[in-house]
Amino acid sequence: MLSAWKNKDSAVVIGLMSGTSLDGIDAAVVQITSHGMDLESKLLHFETAPYTPDLREALKKLCSQDHSSSAAVCGMNAYLGEHFAAAAQKAAEGAGLKLEDIDLISSHGQTIWHIPERSAQDFFLIPSTLQIGDLSVIAKHTGRMTVGDFRPADMAVGGQGAPLVPFGDLMLFRHPEKGRLLQNIGGIGNCTAIPAGNTSGELLAFDTGPGNMIIDEMVQVLSGGKLSYDDGGVWAAQGNVHEGLVQDLMAHRYFQMAPPKSTGRELFGKSYAAAFMEQASHRGLSDADMIATATAFTACSIEASLRHHVFPVMHIDEVILSGGGARNHELCRMLQERLPEQKIMTSKALGIDEDAKEAAIFALLGYACLQGIPNNIPAATGAKTSTVMGKIALP
Repeated sequence: MLSAWKNKDSAVVIGLMSGTSLDGIDAAVVQITSHGMDLESKLLHFETAPYTPDLREALKKLCSQDHSSSAAVCGMNAYLGEHFAAAAQKAAEGAGLKLEDIDLISSHGQTIWHIPERSAQDFFLIPSTLQIGDLSVIAKHTGRMTVGDFRPADMAVGGQGAPLVPFGDLMLFRHPEKGRLLQNIGGIGNCTAIPAGNTSGELLAFDTGPGNMIIDEMVQVLSGGKLSYDDGGVWAAQGNVHEGLVQDLMAHRYFQMAPPKSTGRELFGKSYAAAFMEQASHRGLSDADMIATATAFTACSIEASLRHHVFPVMHIDEVILSGGGARNHELCRMLQERLPEQKIMTSKALGIDEDAKEAAIFALLGYACLQGIPNNIPAATGAKTSTVMGKIALP
């Protein structure tokens, strides 16, 4: 079965992605064609299978040291595998295909914990990461070969296991004459800076900090659970930004670190959002002011990251937004206001759906794995060498 991939220069792959926003499973059906080490892709269909509020809350507990348990992780690993399999089945149908027409499923899984650096306090907490949504469950339920669990391979060769999307950003967005900055705004924000006429060794990528994660958590709390996100940034647009609080938040140690660096709910999750709201309440901010200030914090963290780490070393002609944050008009307005010298657009302007981009990139990562193409970018993750990431589950 695996030997058939050695000379396979075209395949239909379903990429599955669930990010730190914990909003659902993104499924992209992608036609991939290889030209040596270069890959081309065409999006055939995209859809999202939303998590129920109960499942979202259960996953948030798994991302907390105080509320998680081995039994809960064990059970959710298999439970999510079934949900990822169902999402793949539905996506294939949406593309007008049968599962038998799908050559490969490639799943990022759901990150519940990420340790990018060795702990100074606990000898056993070495660099490591955990994504759940069992690959064997997906493979057996769909009857399709499944690739996933990409991050540990990069960490095994000295990287942080993140960010991984620069591999796809390079394939999809490099330009011979334009320097491009790809800024994804999911639960966490991550950027990929690609110089004009680039090579992967010149690429710069890292997590910029919180994306939608804090905004979403505050919206859910302040709306009494009626809302899970600020649709279009409408709530934020009704409030006033407390710049003093934004600057206090920017003193967090993460923003002082140089790349390569990566983060997640371990730093900017539910507890951080609760502390944020407590500070905002003490300063007399209204609910709308809190959402506006959280949105400005995301915009400021992105601006600071680009000005400190990217612009001094690379000329950028275009800043291209993707992820759910690209649909938050108030966040986009704040970014343009903070980066007036930059041309800011969404990936849709270049023909790639803002929400589909990451799932489509994981399709590319899975295809590259089976082709034996190194699919990490050491310049982004800090790995000592290029390597092939991914584990294979047979149907």
